[in-house]
Amino acid sequence: MMFFAAILPAFLLTSAVSGAPIRRQAANNTDVLVFQFAGVLEQLEDSFYSQALAKFQDSDFTAAGFGNTAIPKELFSTIQGDEAAHTSIIDSTLTSLGAKPVTGCKFDFTAALKDVATMAATARVLENVGVSAYLGGANLLSNKELLVAAASILTIEARHQTMLNVLNTATSIPAAFDTALSPSQVLALASPFISGCDLGIPANPVLSITNTGAAVPGTKLTFQSTGIPSGVDTSTLTCQMMTGGAAFALALPFDNCVVPNINGPVYIFVVNGTQPLLNSQVNQATGTILAGPTLAFIDSVPETIGQVVKAAPSAVASTTTISGAEATGLLNAADPAGQSLAPSATSDASTATATSSAAESTSTGAGPITVLGWSNSTGSSDSTSASSSY
Repeated sequence: MMFFAAILPAFLLTSAVSGAPIRRQAANNTDVLVFQFAGVLEQLEDSFYSQALAKFQDSDFTAAGFGNTAIPKELFSTIQGDEAAHTSIIDSTLTSLGAKPVTGCKFDFTAALKDVATMAATARVLENVGVSAYLGGANLLSNKELLVAAASILTIEARHQTMLNVLNTATSIPAAFDTALSPSQVLALASPFISGCDLGIPANPVLSITNTGAAVPGTKLTFQSTGIPSGVDTSTLTCQMMTGGAAFALALPFDNCVVPNINGPVYIFVVNGTQPLLNSQVNQATGTILAGPTLAFIDSVPETIGQVVKAAPSAVASTTTISGAEATGLLNAADPAGQSLAPSATSDASTATATSSAAESTSTGAGPITVLGWSNSTGSSDSTSASSSY
């Protein structure tokens, strides 16, 4: 999910080519921690797509509504390859910095891989969270080489995000801006999948939406979380919705958290108080956050491209090779008066190619046909003409 495809070229190849010492900004402990965290997120994504591709067959994609199963399978395979490459380069970079990648993590996708539809929806969550993790991580990096390398991966994750929006028949690019999350906020979404390893970063309490069905404008949301104290006066709480490009979150009463007229991904927090959270990882007052974020997709503006991706492939006209005698027979059938300029068949070995649709047309005596560059077309009711077509 995060970081560093260009790090090894920057760190290793430059000095090898120049043959001279280069001044390199050192990576501090925070940089290393961010990289280790990034490595775990990349492992998570790589494992998710690998398991999905191993589990689901063409019939599963068809059952999910994909008319052409090659489209989602090719896309998920490409994304998996990207995540594997990210994982490898992060591990190598950490080693070059004298640090160790986090190992021993286990990833549980039992619920997420129930079927293709659930898998595609989960993939969309992972990629959106990945983009937000990049943006939040940028604020923590002091090493500019690593920051640029991280940005080079961010653009790839954003492409994944767009294509998964399309696969889920949603708006491909729902906003002009994305939303940054801190590592603790990222873990509120990712930690349910992860066990068996210490990331060195505390996770915000997980926030779950308890509504069934898709959230749309007008839906009143309800929540559960261990971060919401039992018996708390909920009138003092707000649900806060953060969308890309907004300067601050939309703060709504916890007991009347109704989805407004928005489109696309929205991060939702439960906050103690009514002060809206700033949409800034530099200045956000995180101390009032009780739980979350969780991520909801408000798909109120579907696009045609998503319907096209899920549609069955269009029929392709087939071609049939016929002998010269058969070609002449077709022309004679369409021109019984014998006025066409079609070449005569001199040998059964000569061949012609006609489309199956053209053959069907001539079998009814209607419409022009083209054989070996010759087109027989009907003019007025008392004359027939033929012209060459090249």
